[in-house]
Amino acid sequence: MDHREKTVSPTKPAHPGRLAPEAPGGSRTIDAGSLFGTARVVLIEYRGERYQLRQTRNGKLILTK
Repeated sequence: MDHREKTVSPTKPAHPGRLAPEAPGGSRTIDAGSLFGTARVVLIEYRGERYQLRQTRNGKLILTK
């Protein structure tokens, strides 16, 4: 399993709450506010596995299985 830390820079989408068009290389920008709404935790299903994406009190994001 790859444990290298990845840094993500926040970006402001052109239309808040909407998905940005797919960029070259297959990546998209999703506004975290539209993803979380008022929740602190979002559950993500990927390949039959459930992951938890949560916001910390310090404004960081943590993804766990």
